[in-house]
Amino acid sequence: MKKIAVLTSGGDSPGMNAAVRAVVRKAIYNNIEVYGVYQGYQGLINDDIHKLELGSVGDTIQRGGTFLYSARCPEFKEPEVRQKGIANLRKHGIEGLVVIGGDGSYRGAQRISEECTEIQTVGIPGTIDNDINGTDFTIGFDTALNTIIESVDKIRDTASSHARTFIIEVMGRDCGDLALWAGLSVGAETIIVPEVETDIKEVAERIDHGIKRGKKHSIVMVAEGCMTGEACAQELSKYVNVDARVSVLGHIQRGGSPTGQDRVLASRLGGHAIDLLMQGETARGVGIRDNVLRSTPFDEIFRADEHQFDYNIYELTKELSI
Repeated sequence: MKKIAVLTSGGDSPGMNAAVRAVVRKAIYNNIEVYGVYQGYQGLINDDIHKLELGSVGDTIQRGGTFLYSARCPEFKEPEVRQKGIANLRKHGIEGLVVIGGDGSYRGAQRISEECTEIQTVGIPGTIDNDINGTDFTIGFDTALNTIIESVDKIRDTASSHARTFIIEVMGRDCGDLALWAGLSVGAETIIVPEVETDIKEVAERIDHGIKRGKKHSIVMVAEGCMTGEACAQELSKYVNVDARVSVLGHIQRGGSPTGQDRVLASRLGGHAIDLLMQGETARGVGIRDNVLRSTPFDEIFRADEHQFDYNIYELTKELSI
């Protein structure tokens, strides 16, 4: 293999730059030329492809976001549009493509491998939601988790001072991992996630029970995929009389310098992606399971029932919030 390309796609996540850095430097170490595709799949269509050198990724490991930029490109689902991107890869002599992103980004990489067998593709899981199968953790999850924890710790000061219930809405459309891990970390009384059906009346009773035993405030963690924070507050008001306030953390969860854990994870996964390309592997996503680097075929990653929500942690949060 002589030439590869790397792109970041979908929502950005802290640690993407560290992953790109690892891909570039590991490839150059092995005498492989690297090209950066700017603006994700949109850049692939527009031929926004440029050669990267060692210096191109200098001073990037600590930066959030992605210096290659990212863009959602729904039109890449169309075969004729994909062919434009494939033609551009061929024009530059690209033999391998590393895609850093989530489920949609992986599906684009799979289509390229199916429609152009001479180009190998490997996916690196970059998403704060931690919703990619084949890996215990995705790049950006730990940083987003710590951002939530830091924010809620500050909100708790106000909640305690004014004896209020605070409802914290966090990201997680289809996966409740951020809400779950953050809820346990900040001592939330209730965690509402897509994986578990929640009875708002029971939530209200738990809050009321806490008030009666002298609790001054409550924290309710809500994953956006279940309901908005405002909707949760309105439902709670039907069953319990509390001064509930809503904080929507929003895109602050995507930003910031990546934690050490995300930097290490991104570096390891980026290096492993190059190893796979050099071994002739294609249509696979890299990941980490039990601290061991692994790779999984895209077809297996796309199985909806594979991602394992940790119900043991969920039950523990209920036991600790009595």
